[in-house]
Amino acid sequence: MKKDILEKGAIVQRDKETYAIAPHIPGGLTEPAQLRRIADVAERFGAQALKLTSAKRIAIVGLPEEKLDQIWEELGEKPGAAIGMCVRSVKICPGTTFCKRGQQNSVEVGLELDRKYHGMELPWKFKMGVSGCPNDCGEVCIKDVGLIGSPKGWNVMVGGNGGGRPRLSFKLMEHVPSDEEALKVVDHIVTWFKAKDRRCRLGKFVEEMGIEAFKAEVLDGLKI
Repeated sequence: MKKDILEKGAIVQRDKETYAIAPHIPGGLTEPAQLRRIADVAERFGAQALKLTSAKRIAIVGLPEEKLDQIWEELGEKPGAAIGMCVRSVKICPGTTFCKRGQQNSVEVGLELDRKYHGMELPWKFKMGVSGCPNDCGEVCIKDVGLIGSPKGWNVMVGGNGGGRPRLSFKLMEHVPSDEEALKVVDHIVTWFKAKDRRCRLGKFVEEMGIEAFKAEVLDGLKI
């Protein structure tokens, strides 16, 4: 029986023969040229479907295993990190770049997080989100780590996840005044999680320790 191929970012499908891949689209922002490449490749290799994912990617579904290397080459990309123990996605909203309700620049901050962390290997799967206002269109409420914009800066949220045992995220810090400081906090959290080297979601730590104990330990030594 065929299995997922992590190094090729390929997920075996229900037929146990074909695979789906998800070219990386940072923050869900793309250009016509990339969309044309994805459509052309899907057509040329007989894909069964193109699927818009919750992580704002376009999955190409129903591809033959022997063609995966060629497909990635024609897409002009490295295999996307849609599976495996790593930072899988950074979901962002339009923020002050596009949205009339935006209070912080979620696009710029989210793309910086994507640049730095997408595909980074960690002890367990890890998702991030950035929302430019409390409406939370980036779904930070169910992300391991995320930022939610307010008029006074960024609220840092931790411990959310979907899945079979969903958790809502907790507020770790409030009104972090600058993008640079908010990014520093996220980096501190990721470093802490990686050092723990435990195979569980970040929310498990919050659940077991309690938010106040978690906050005290994770923020120990952080200077912003």
